[in-house]
Amino acid sequence: MKTYGVILAGGVGARLGLSVPKQMVKVAGKTILEHTVGAFDAHLLIDDVIVMITPGWTEQVATLLGSRYAKLSLILEGGTTRNETTRRVLEAIDADEAKILLHDAVRPLVSGRIISACVKALDRHEAVDVAIPSSDTIVLVDEDEVITRIPDRSRLRRGQTPQGFKLSTLRAAYAKAIEDPYFHATDDCGVVVRYLPEVEVKCVLGSEDNIKVTHPVDLTIADKLFQLASVQAPAKTLAELTAALAGKVLVVLGGSYGIGAEIARIARAAGAVVVAHGRSSTGLHVQDLQAIEDALADVAREHSQIDAVVLTAGVLRVGPLATTSPEEIEESIAVNYTAAVNVARAAYPHLATTRGHLLLFTSSAYTRGRENYALYSSSKAAVVNLTQALSEEWAGDGIKVNVVNPERTETPMRRGAFGAEPPGTLLSAEQVAEASLDVIASGLTGMVVDVRRD
Repeated sequence: MKTYGVILAGGVGARLGLSVPKQMVKVAGKTILEHTVGAFDAHLLIDDVIVMITPGWTEQVATLLGSRYAKLSLILEGGTTRNETTRRVLEAIDADEAKILLHDAVRPLVSGRIISACVKALDRHEAVDVAIPSSDTIVLVDEDEVITRIPDRSRLRRGQTPQGFKLSTLRAAYAKAIEDPYFHATDDCGVVVRYLPEVEVKCVLGSEDNIKVTHPVDLTIADKLFQLASVQAPAKTLAELTAALAGKVLVVLGGSYGIGAEIARIARAAGAVVVAHGRSSTGLHVQDLQAIEDALADVAREHSQIDAVVLTAGVLRVGPLATTSPEEIEESIAVNYTAAVNVARAAYPHLATTRGHLLLFTSSAYTRGRENYALYSSSKAAVVNLTQALSEEWAGDGIKVNVVNPERTETPMRRGAFGAEPPGTLLSAEQVAEASLDVIASGLTGMVVDVRRD
């Protein structure tokens, strides 16, 4: 049975005070609509994606989305109401039966888990809603704003989307609804509950992050949630990795030892041409822009292309900022942040030619500054912001930019800062390297990619 993901993008942005539909506003480098379409397009259980857009915006949306989403099959104008838009969806799907997920376009942070839960629940139920427990007390009031009842909060849920249905069930509910001259509903589960009371609507757990962008503050919250969001790299078999990397030219900066050396080793085993530079092996200092430009130019002359540039170099200084010497401050910022800027500048012309990949590294310290890690934490936060900004700036050139965020990893840099640590508590450099190459072999961009022991 085919599964359709239907993106309902009919909002006009009035409550946001905008002159464009709210789903066309940019958050974290992309329009809200692009984030939402991307979530469904990338999901393994979704077969087709349909976008229902605000009347008059079909052409602009078609241009925006282009051919980047393989499962996007239709872009249609919605109706003047939510119910009319759903009826147009039901008419557009040429099938007697299917699974259909209807999702608000302005919920761009919907997770793969939620989509999976909806699709799988439709194996056993005719209709599915997504909701989360209410953390607030809900009160009922009369027309004079006087409380008349306080329902038991343990039985209350806050509705979200997607809402999922068997196609035949939703069609049957709407067939009855249109016979009712007083019919009006703000969501489709409500139509089923009212007109097909014999059909159970299963509730699956949503997420606090699955917010609906409705008010101005929601834009700020969504942007921050995207900033802190992370993914895990789609793991690839050796055969898949070889197919993706064979013949590609990778430059690893910080490749003398640790994670960089492991990336070089595994990439070579997968058939890639790897040029590794490091301060202790080739004398390259990653904070030296001219040296980086010269090194990349040499690789391009010898191999005619550069498909990926990886920067793993870093320095970890632990201690109070007040007692850190000016030389140590300069080195920490230069290696941990300025180097990323310089590598990006030097790599851009080469990666624009090959539509290649820039891969940087951060640390879990980027989410919040910690005592005695002031320089390291702030530099790593800057690298994350740099990644997200460049992924937007370079999207038109087809360059992918991501940043790897490994858990504590057994590396010479960490041993130098903390000494020996209990076995089994750290990631190995090989594990991080494998995940890093999975990222390079993927289509991800603008993402913080977590690597965890579990």
